[in-house]
Amino acid sequence: DFGTAYSGYAFSMTSKRAEINPYMRRWGNELGLYTPKTPTCILFNKDKEFIKFGYEAKNAYVKMRGEEARKSYFFENFKMALYGKKLSRDVEIKAANGKSMKALKVFTEALRYVKDDALRTIAESTEGRKFIASDFTWVLTVPAIWDPSAKQFMREAAGIVIGGTQHHLIIALEPEAASAWCKKLPADGFISQNHDGRSLDQCPGTQFIVVDCGGTIDITVHEVLDGGALKELHKASGNDLGGQSVDRKFKEFLREIFSHGVWDEYEENFPSEVQRIMYEFTLFKRKDDDVQIGCPFNLGRLAQKRQEIERFFESVRGASWDEGSINISKERLRSFFAESLKGITDSLRKILKEHLHIKYILLVGGYAESQILRRHVIDQFGDQCKVLCPFRPQEAIVMGAVEFGRNPAVVASRKSAFTYGFADSDKFDPSKHKKEKKSVVQGEELCGDIFRKLVEKGEDVGWNETRELIFNVLEAKEYHTHVRIRFYRTQRRNPLYVDEEGVEEVGSLIVRMPTTRGRKHEVKLNITFGSTEITVTGTGLVYGSKESAMIDFMTRS
Repeated sequence: DFGTAYSGYAFSMTSKRAEINPYMRRWGNELGLYTPKTPTCILFNKDKEFIKFGYEAKNAYVKMRGEEARKSYFFENFKMALYGKKLSRDVEIKAANGKSMKALKVFTEALRYVKDDALRTIAESTEGRKFIASDFTWVLTVPAIWDPSAKQFMREAAGIVIGGTQHHLIIALEPEAASAWCKKLPADGFISQNHDGRSLDQCPGTQFIVVDCGGTIDITVHEVLDGGALKELHKASGNDLGGQSVDRKFKEFLREIFSHGVWDEYEENFPSEVQRIMYEFTLFKRKDDDVQIGCPFNLGRLAQKRQEIERFFESVRGASWDEGSINISKERLRSFFAESLKGITDSLRKILKEHLHIKYILLVGGYAESQILRRHVIDQFGDQCKVLCPFRPQEAIVMGAVEFGRNPAVVASRKSAFTYGFADSDKFDPSKHKKEKKSVVQGEELCGDIFRKLVEKGEDVGWNETRELIFNVLEAKEYHTHVRIRFYRTQRRNPLYVDEEGVEEVGSLIVRMPTTRGRKHEVKLNITFGSTEITVTGTGLVYGSKESAMIDFMTRS
């Protein structure tokens, strides 16, 4: 589970018929801690060479002084760089000090560290048996609301690490993994607020919402089917107003207090101390109470250069100074959550208007540890649904990922978020085709740029169901051994052409073709839409050559 704020892993080596009880790695022993995850932080030296990951990276960076911190590359919460963007392999992300590195290198080194740590832990747990990465099926979790290019980016980063990605790596969607785990929990596995001590109902027809509260808010809606598998009822939804937005509001609050450029100067010159303040706040935001945070010496020193430190607090609501500490009132702390909670509330209201028979709301993820968040959801929706939160919400996704790796069919069908199709050609019909789309191939008048629909927005697609499409490739010019088939999506249900408004090209697929100049070729595609990724097998029908490929969703440089 490669999270925005924290990452961790679990593993299982039991036979497929045995009950799964994953072993979860605990972190922070060197600091006197015993946590299910470690901070998603990574540190590189000035030459962009990997140094440390997790608690060790954070501590090393916090201890750095001035020049050393400015030369190093420390990345935290960098997973958010993949949210809501069309990605390329060359995209760069910024370190804490503003310097940039290629995102693929940052993600690859982080995943490599976790992979190596996992293999070491497994060896220790199995009396020193030697394992290599390819001995395992690896499951990597991603937000359900991510763009296909972000999922592909993570697959490629992991593939560099474990070698050969197709058969050894499963991409799991975070709220689905959590759903698979919560389905198994007994009544005493949940925090007992606003429900009657029962576990999640397994009766066919039971409907529930999973809200994965992390850096992003990731929401899915499931119904239990006969046999216990799950059906997705509503396309994945959510936003980027998770726990990180609360942290952002807290930073804005500190900037409001330490005005006249004091906070900006502090952040630039003492980035490692800022990390220490933010880590302290992470612990405080789980509570619903007044907060007292120690003011670091260097921040106080910079403030005192401008004016008496007490004066900075005179015009700031909910803040006070108390002999070296910054006091934050409970009301002001709650205000940091307001934007995030509104985003969650709006998303849930929209779903509950469409699906009237939802019985439960499940809150999972590290941000679900917040009392303010849990109480808000209960206050808003407790009269409609039973609000459940597992005792260890941070662990639900990684434990469920093991379950998902054992049984990818646990989610039997999913809703297509878009209408997907390819650019195709057909015999030209002047009564229904635009004349500017006409071309002549081998004496035959054809219409190009036709949107050939494969799956429609909102359609239910089985997890291993394939859609077959036979279509024509107009050109196979001399010396061209490959044809690029372009992949499109739209929110519309029945577009006619791929260049219409609202239709966007999202990826492409290379199909190997013989060099037969000016000849029309037929190609058959078998496309899987109902899994967590879209995959394709293509066959050149004239020559019978079979090609299996992933659609390339990333932009080319």
